[in-house]
Amino acid sequence: MTPDAEFGYELLVCRYAELAWHPNEGPRPAIVSRQLGTAERRWDTVVIEVDPAAFAARRAFGERTIDSDLLHVVRNAPAEWAWYRDALPHPGYPWRYVRQAVHRAAGRDLIEKRRRNNRIQLRRKRPYPEWVQRIVAIENKPDLDRSAADRLADQLVHDVETGLADEAWLATETTGDRVEPALLREMPVEAGILATDFADGVDADAAEVAWHPSDLAPAEHERRASDTETLRLEIAERAYGKGWRSFHDTMRPDCRHFELRGEGRALVPHCAAKAKSPTARECSGSCPEFSPEPPQWRTKGWPIEGGPGKGLELVLDRRRDRARDRIADDESE
Repeated sequence: MTPDAEFGYELLVCRYAELAWHPNEGPRPAIVSRQLGTAERRWDTVVIEVDPAAFAARRAFGERTIDSDLLHVVRNAPAEWAWYRDALPHPGYPWRYVRQAVHRAAGRDLIEKRRRNNRIQLRRKRPYPEWVQRIVAIENKPDLDRSAADRLADQLVHDVETGLADEAWLATETTGDRVEPALLREMPVEAGILATDFADGVDADAAEVAWHPSDLAPAEHERRASDTETLRLEIAERAYGKGWRSFHDTMRPDCRHFELRGEGRALVPHCAAKAKSPTARECSGSCPEFSPEPPQWRTKGWPIEGGPGKGLELVLDRRRDRARDRIADDESE
């Protein structure tokens, strides 16, 4: 069954997207993340459609996010040694921050660095690939009532008008009947509607398209502004490093009541004390039911730095890595 909180529904939508994207046009290689966006707009679920060959090349840069300062260095690093101020375009902020980014990039083995004539020089180790093909934004609302429709309509109109994403969707839980037409009329016609049914958990057939989205990408002869393209890449990089299973970063898996429960082909957090899927706000050290793992749990077959909670984190991290591996494997076949 669908978890109680909208947070739990969000995780199920993420897992569905990982299994079955694109719901309208057939399988596409993609990575999925959640709660990403800009200062003006945060999306519930983000799907980054990728080119498998370029994605495999991106993986050579490591598993961590390459942040905006590092992207400026890595994308513009020259093939031959050059002073960093000659090699990189002016960033629009002081050069000392670029110098710090050069040191960080070299420390992560993203570029090569040396000092000649008291100047810092750099060169690339490999070209940074154009691995992002399309960005899809999904708003999740399992219970679509009138007030929810009004709020979501404004958000989706913003997504359509800014054109930061290539598609905008609303995911909502089906009730067995058609979604009320009056509610759908509140939505911009360019946004797709995904009707989900997670009563038996998540699988690739747990949703269907109730309304087809429009393509929000620029026409073939047009291009997005360069700052918009940079912002899209920054969002994609955060999605790559974070994934959608990173909820354990803001929850307390070290609590003895924290569990992972199967919902079909998805794993979602569950609180044994409250018998529900908690939100990140509920699952915190201030929760009255919070009970830390006893120290002896952490020395009986578990890593010394953690107990069963650390094991649950490893499970989630491995599943994220397997999702990445499948995309790279598609390229090698």
